[in-house]
Amino acid sequence: MSANQKQVGGDHYTRQDIQPWEYMEAILTKDQFEGFLIGNVIKYVSRYQEKGGKEDLLKAIHYLEKATDIL
Repeated sequence: MSANQKQVGGDHYTRQDIQPWEYMEAILTKDQFEGFLIGNVIKYVSRYQEKGGKEDLLKAIHYLEKATDIL
């Protein structure tokens, strides 16, 4: 299953015709989009103990999966 076919923490993005990160991938350069993805990995890993716990770690993994999809 590709990263676009799943969502961690609900289904509000997968119910949309186009996910926000699909639109971002279309309008940003590859480097910009990769930076967005890795920035979100850093965000979720940095805050998991204080905010989202395991779900934040799963979100970080999801962003890493998307990053590997574009390489």
